Amino acid sequence: MIFAVWIPLLVPFLAVPAARRLADALPPRPAARLLTAVSVGLAVCSAAALGLLAAAGALRLPFVAALGHLVTPLDEVPDAVALPAACVAAVLLALCGLALIRTARRQIGEVRAARRRLAPSTGELAVVRDPCPYAYALPGRPGRIVVTTGMLRALDPAEREALFAHERAHLRGRHHLFLAAAELAAQLHPSLRSLRAPLEYALERCADEAAAGAVGDRGLAARAIGRAALAARSAPGTRPRAALAAVAGPVPRRVAALLDRRPAAAPLRSRGARLIAAALVACLCASAVSAVEAAADLHGGIETAQGED
Repeated sequence: MIFAVWIPLLVPFLAVPAARRLADALPPRPAARLLTAVSVGLAVCSAAALGLLAAAGALRLPFVAALGHLVTPLDEVPDAVALPAACVAAVLLALCGLALIRTARRQIGEVRAARRRLAPSTGELAVVRDPCPYAYALPGRPGRIVVTTGMLRALDPAEREALFAHERAHLRGRHHLFLAAAELAAQLHPSLRSLRAPLEYALERCADEAAAGAVGDRGLAARAIGRAALAARSAPGTRPRAALAAVAGPVPRRVAALLDRRPAAAPLRSRGARLIAAALVACLCASAVSAVEAAADLHGGIETAQGED
């Protein structure tokens, strides 16, 4: 446990720089899935490592050792190192837990507040009388496409259909769950916060491709997204953070990708992309194996301290 427990805490600093390149290196859908899996997996392993450090230190306290029926103290790490590390780990774990709860409550509260602001309706499309042009996919049951009268006036009918197809793809793909999971994971390790932007880009690209397929014209989809983004530049940020919108992210890169005639749904397109994906999977596996190994070492140390063979 002495060395293995630190690996899940250090691996994210190595994995995140490579993960940020996935949004461009891989097709949108596998990039979004892998980014989310890496974020959640590394966050869980990091939290487990903090928990193991805190538990190892707590077992050195007399009343905790008595509760665990330890007849001899744990001797893997000197008290001068184990106790301070355990205190720091316990504080960090508590702060991460509070941040996790606060973020989850904020996500749910923002979505509920946005749904309360809408006029009661059973339709998928919710038109808001507002001259500020904006539109987004609001998750929930049922999911809603929120669009203002200002945005409707900024687009022609064909472009509106492309915009609606984009937001509908977000709802059907339940993309808000990917974004919410990554944001929650970022509360457990600071380096994971920088993965939100590439993940959001990958999710927007997924919806861009779906919209292009729905309207049967990649140029039309690109024009709709570009015009919507230009119209929304002066609109205030009224959408929940868990909601996705066609005007989010680096729009010029997304438009250029739509105008690129190469199929975005192709398998891993280059050797570099395969290497990045393999490196991330290796980092995730190393983090998980190290956390399991540290837990097994701690369990073995407890059994030894309990006098069991």
